[in-house]
Amino acid sequence: MINDIKAEAEKKMKKSLEALHSAFNKIRTGRAHPAILDSVMVNYYGQETPLKQVASVNVEDNRTLTVAPWEKNLVPTIEKAIMTSDLGLNPATSGDIIRVPMPMLTEETRKEMVKQAKADAEHGRVSIRNARRDANHMIKELVKEKEISEDDQHRGEDEIQKLTDKYIAEVEKMLKSKEEDLMAV
Repeated sequence: MINDIKAEAEKKMKKSLEALHSAFNKIRTGRAHPAILDSVMVNYYGQETPLKQVASVNVEDNRTLTVAPWEKNLVPTIEKAIMTSDLGLNPATSGDIIRVPMPMLTEETRKEMVKQAKADAEHGRVSIRNARRDANHMIKELVKEKEISEDDQHRGEDEIQKLTDKYIAEVEKMLKSKEEDLMAV
């Protein structure tokens, strides 16, 4: 029973890390990276579709992304979708290729993005702690119903705490990496 609770808590903690990873991908650094455009949705025959399903996104150089639509008639639609996304990017079309230059980041912008990264990391930590709280609550319910002993309760809570510490450390590592990436000029 405790192993099931622990497995469920670990699953929730992994999801928290995945959510944090995707939040960090949306925070752009000065370098071009295809994941920056993952959140862009394109109107594809009346259906909102992720950009990567209607075009290939590649890095041309460290400051420019190229978007090559699979259908020529999608070029203006994709260009508009990139402009209206709240990423602050201005695409330029040349033929059937869309170039997306990454604007230079000012010191102030970098600091704002670091703040955003720290806020996202805090949300990740809170989510992991909530998973711990839920798991500990389930363990206490088992003790209350006399399905496990108090020794088992303490052992289970210790295992859950070790799991929590492991995932919080992973969040810290991801945050440190993102901060270094953002502050690199």
